[in-house]
Amino acid sequence: MLLLAIVVVVFSLSQGSVALTVSEVALALRSEGTYLTQTLIWELRVPRVMAAFATGALLSLAGALMQILLRNPLADPYVLGISGGASVMVLSAILLGLSGVLLSGAAFIGAVISTLLVFGLSQRTGQTTPIRLLLTGVVIAAGWGACITLMLAVAPPQKIPGMLFWLMGDLSYAHSPWLAWATLLAAMGVMMPFAKSLNVLSRGPLQAAALGVNVTLVERLVFVLASLMTAVAVTTAGSVGFVGLVVPHMMRLLLGNDQRVILPAAALAGGCLVTFADTIARTVIAPEQLPVGVMTALLGVPTFLFLLRKGRM
Repeated sequence: MLLLAIVVVVFSLSQGSVALTVSEVALALRSEGTYLTQTLIWELRVPRVMAAFATGALLSLAGALMQILLRNPLADPYVLGISGGASVMVLSAILLGLSGVLLSGAAFIGAVISTLLVFGLSQRTGQTTPIRLLLTGVVIAAGWGACITLMLAVAPPQKIPGMLFWLMGDLSYAHSPWLAWATLLAAMGVMMPFAKSLNVLSRGPLQAAALGVNVTLVERLVFVLASLMTAVAVTTAGSVGFVGLVVPHMMRLLLGNDQRVILPAAALAGGCLVTFADTIARTVIAPEQLPVGVMTALLGVPTFLFLLRKGRM
């Protein structure tokens, strides 16, 4: 998977409105070659490729954790309404005429608000169960969805294309991927020591508790980290669907159910998928761009169905 990630990143760096050879990319990364090539690579392509990879890794890792937390194979990072809260705030910012980094700030604020709402409303006598968390998240997500529909209905016609593009995933403004990478590395560093506990927890909370796992601690840690990763991913790239739902399943079909293997593999595979999808999205009809979320689905669905067809499930 690591070798595949390197190949995908190099391929993405070489593609764009100006195609480059692998040797030209290598020279530019070493701060050699022409000034134009170095500027193109370091100022335009490297930040976007890094943002795309981190976004995919965050969503895939968050999806894998959510499926364990909720004991539901259909869970994904957006099931708790985090994306909906971010979307409402971003659409509000667009309607107010804001752009650039202000949109990212609005997305993060909306995601945090949604996370706090879900966690607060799902508690009963100081405790939160996965089923209450899921039901609360679904209801909150439905409420955000209604708000989004209302905002699209009343928005000025000239603002609707930009709003829809963001809702389907947009890496055009992802100029600073460092927050996404810091979040990803921190989440991996925190969760990997708990991988064995996650293996036990995936069999059910009663068995996990009987085997000495602090179920409440692990579940809350998973919720906080998955929510944070989703918030940062949405802040970076908008609503990129499909990745967090299907990539963890693909890794389980290929590699089994050991979370010590699945978590890093899912992060790498998710990063590869979004990076490759973004490369296609910005080159297939250049200079125009397609929403990256559309490309992730178009690339991921056939691959997943192929694995099912081969009888790996």
